[in-house]
Amino acid sequence: MSESPGADAAEGSVVDAIRDAIVRGEFVPNQRLVEADLSAGFGASRASVRSALIELANEGLVERVQNRGARVRAVSLEEAIEISEVRMALESLCAAKAAERIAQEEATELRRVGEMMKMAVNGMDPVGYSALNEMLHRRVREISGQRTAAQVLQRLRGQNVRHQFRLAMRPGRPQVSLPEHLAIIDAICSHHPVEAAAAMEKHLSSVIEALREADAASRL
Repeated sequence: MSESPGADAAEGSVVDAIRDAIVRGEFVPNQRLVEADLSAGFGASRASVRSALIELANEGLVERVQNRGARVRAVSLEEAIEISEVRMALESLCAAKAAERIAQEEATELRRVGEMMKMAVNGMDPVGYSALNEMLHRRVREISGQRTAAQVLQRLRGQNVRHQFRLAMRPGRPQVSLPEHLAIIDAICSHHPVEAAAAMEKHLSSVIEALREADAASRL
């Protein structure tokens, strides 16, 4: 790594700092995560690092290997696509339920997120756009009231977050996904559950296609 990811540790928990380092690619798939090195790099105790690795293993970002410690879990293209297909089913359900349940103040909030996403795209801010993307999907889950689906989706997101971040960084990808997100917002805020589910399904179909395209481009 060109710079120790420990520089971010003071701004958040050890879990968040290690997670961010994995998402950004500072720790690569199958790389060993040595507790002593992480403790020094993040300025944290060994106990804090150990607890963080256990939590990240529960999220699916890290895997613990018997007698060999922990390493960054590698998620293949095939698994990333399977995760996205499961997300499609559950998030379409959540979008439909959110359209049925959404209150006026929540609709105002979602539309504000949409405006912020537009500004991020216009300002060429893919990192900010990626964060808003995650916020939008999380709020749709929360508004839907589907707690079981939300719990499953949160775990799936942990396993797939690195692929999603890489997609957000691809030139032109935010410009493609922005109108898809705006369509989801509009359908939910207009109390149209069928249209909301269809818009979410269309968006995640686009994500799956983008994953395949990114993988094909990386092989050239």
